[in-house]
Amino acid sequence: MKLNQFALSGLIALGSALATGGAAAQQSITVNIGSSHPTANIWAYAMKEVFQPEVDKLLKEGGGKFQIRWRENYGGTLYKFNETRAAVKDGIVDVGMVGTVWENSSMPLQNVTYFTPFATTNHELLIEIFDKLNASHPALRASWTAQNMVPLSSLITDSYDVYANFPVTNMAALQNKKIHAPGTSANWMRDTGATPVEGALTTYYTNIQTGVTQGALSFASGIAPARVHEVAKHLTRVDIGAMYFGSVAANKSFFDKLPKEVQEAFVKAGRATSVAHGKHVTASAARAMDTMRAAGLQVTDLPAAERAKWINGLPDIIGPWLQTTGDAGKSVLRAYFDELRSRGIKPLRDWDKAAR
Repeated sequence: MKLNQFALSGLIALGSALATGGAAAQQSITVNIGSSHPTANIWAYAMKEVFQPEVDKLLKEGGGKFQIRWRENYGGTLYKFNETRAAVKDGIVDVGMVGTVWENSSMPLQNVTYFTPFATTNHELLIEIFDKLNASHPALRASWTAQNMVPLSSLITDSYDVYANFPVTNMAALQNKKIHAPGTSANWMRDTGATPVEGALTTYYTNIQTGVTQGALSFASGIAPARVHEVAKHLTRVDIGAMYFGSVAANKSFFDKLPKEVQEAFVKAGRATSVAHGKHVTASAARAMDTMRAAGLQVTDLPAAERAKWINGLPDIIGPWLQTTGDAGKSVLRAYFDELRSRGIKPLRDWDKAAR
């Protein structure tokens, strides 16, 4: 009987040791992830629906040595749209959506598309280009490093057009109108007769409804969820172009301390997130147009001659940007336009001539 008791005690001890060893074999890592926008937004959607589960899948497939404990902070619970860079840079979140469109003074190189409108409407192609450039172009890499960040997945918009509470049948219709054009997109309104007004998708509806502004330069996948089409019932297609908006990025200090396997999972998940983001925006833009048309949105195209006036009438908006960014800016501009043309895209204005 005693032998059996000793044997039983030994088995219990062995089982406890094995259980303890098994638990120790899997390391739990807490990752704070967040955004200034809700997950219904096109930039935050893929973070929640693709990046997180893809990291989990990759780590599990790699042997399950590491497990992520996600602490989600979506929808602006920790910071607002104009604080995204600081939130990731300073470690308020470990991984977050960074809107470089709002950071022209701190991250001007990332805003090259906003200084080169009418380049391309192909947003999925734009993701490919900036995933490549952020990883390989020295000046862009250095810019992210200087901000204590590692870019993981490029974020874009579908093509910008004019949403307004009046029809835009020609360029003269824009005279003396106040149009939301956030950040550097205000440059697209220069010499058009309209006054650009700062704002974000979260502010357009109220401002247009109350008469503060009469419209916005924006994109279908953003306008429809924000219901801006309810107060701006006229869409004039101008095809100003898709824009590189920023990136899902990791705090570099945090990223550098992660085990190599986890770093690799983040990078691979970032690539998967880019692909999913592009497809999601394509589908979202199509659904948005169906929704808005059904709600009464009037859709017209700006006549070709009037569009040419807009394109060719813009002043040298790339010049001041190049003066600020110097040789690094010239290099990024050349690289961007070279990537466009190598993919068969012909920009409607050769902004890169200034950098050749």
